[in-house]
Formats: sequence, C-alpha cells, structure tokens
Amino acid sequence: MQQNRVSRWYFGGVSSSAAACLTHPLDLIKMTYSLSRFAIYETVRDEMNRKNKGGMPFYQKVLLGAFGGFLGGFIGTPADLVNVRMQNDVKQPVELRRNYAHALDGLLRVWKEEGMRKLFSGASMASSRGALVSVGQLSCYDQSKQLVLATGYLTDNILTHFLASVFAGGCATILCQPLDVVKTRLMNSKLEYGGVFHCLTETARLGPKAFYKGLVPAAIRLIPHTVFTFMFLEQLRQHFGTVVVA
Repeated sequence: MQQNRVSRWYFGGVSSSAAACLTHPLDLIKMTYSLSRFAIYETVRDEMNRKNKGGMPFYQKVLLGAFGGFLGGFIGTPADLVNVRMQNDVKQPVELRRNYAHALDGLLRVWKEEGMRKLFSGASMASSRGALVSVGQLSCYDQSKQLVLATGYLTDNILTHFLASVFAGGCATILCQPLDVVKTRLMNSKLEYGGVFHCLTETARLGPKAFYKGLVPAAIRLIPHTVFTFMFLEQLRQHFGTVVVA
C-alpha cells in the first residue's frame, strides 16, 4: 500500500510566518490570521479527500477557501489593527504616538483604553479580503498543483510547488487588488465617501483599470510571499507530515 503524508493543522501558519521573515517581517504578528485560515482549509480538505477518493471539485475548494479566509480574516483583525498602528506610529507627531512596546502590549492597551469592539474595527473589510486571498492562494494552489501533476510531466517536487504557487500568488493578487484599492481610497479620503459602497461606485465610474491601480507593486509583494509560504509548507508536509495509507 502507498503511504502519503498530509500537513498537520498548524503547518500553514508556520509556513506563512517563515515566508513573512523573508518578505515583510512586520507582518509576523498576523500569524493568527494565516494559522486560522490554513488550519480550517487543510483540515476540512484532508477529511473530505479521505472520504472521496476523487478529491474535492474546484468549486468546493473555492467555497472552503472563502469560508476559511473569512473566519481567518475576522480572527486576525485585532493583530492587523495593531500591526497597522505600529507601522504608522513613527509618522505621527510625538505627542500623538501610541508607543506600543510590542504587539501584545498593543492588543492589551486597545482593549483597556478603547474597548473590545475597537479590536475588531474593520473586521468586515479584513474578512472579505481574507476570503479573496484564501481563494486565490489555497484553492488555486491546490487546483493548479493537481493540474500540473495530471500532465504526467512533473512529479510532486519543488518545481511543481513553485509553478503552482506562482500561479496562486497571481490569482490572489488579481482577486484582492480591487478591494485593496477601495480600502486605500477610504483610508486616504477626506470624508468624500459615504461608505464602502459609495467608494466602490465612484471608483467604478473611472473604469475597470481604476480597480487595478498599483497591481505590479501588489504582485511584487504578494507573489513571493505566496511562493515561500507553499515551498515551506510542502517541505514541512513531506518531512514532518502525518503518514496516511492511500
């Protein structure tokens, strides 16, 4: 009988953090986000694959990725809030700086000084983006890897992982960029937008290209992170994953 290895539930979070060390270290405090979405997606996917020898169809991968990403985005909102504040603190006048000692200090101070609800400020936007990122990264990676292996030209090796992760990173960038553009416009606005929907419609008036402004810098940031994440994940799976009998 053939023995395969599957990822442990925490491998995705570890891999994403390792990738963040190489691409954008300040994002390390968002491990909660990646750990949650990877754990949900991979745990459910592996269970479904055990029950269905043919594997999950792509639409189910998309739905699962969106669900895991949405929950992960919500869970990771407090860490994201503190991350943004810590990065922007140096831009503020000295008297307005929050001067968080570290990420945990920031979380505790927001809770004590501004209340629990403030920790989840922007959760709807973060959850929506989490859903889109996860569909692009997790669902598209699984599907593209499956298609590459189905050609028979490549095996489950590092080249296959690289090709699939580049494609997944590109998909994630394309899916997320419109939402990131709207988010940036809202953050930089001077009260000219009445809300997310108003900003969305005003951006749409400028044409489809307006939603993809800054696509190249976004791709330069997200694609390498996606590649490193899955390269690390696959190595963890192959060397330390749970052994299952196929």
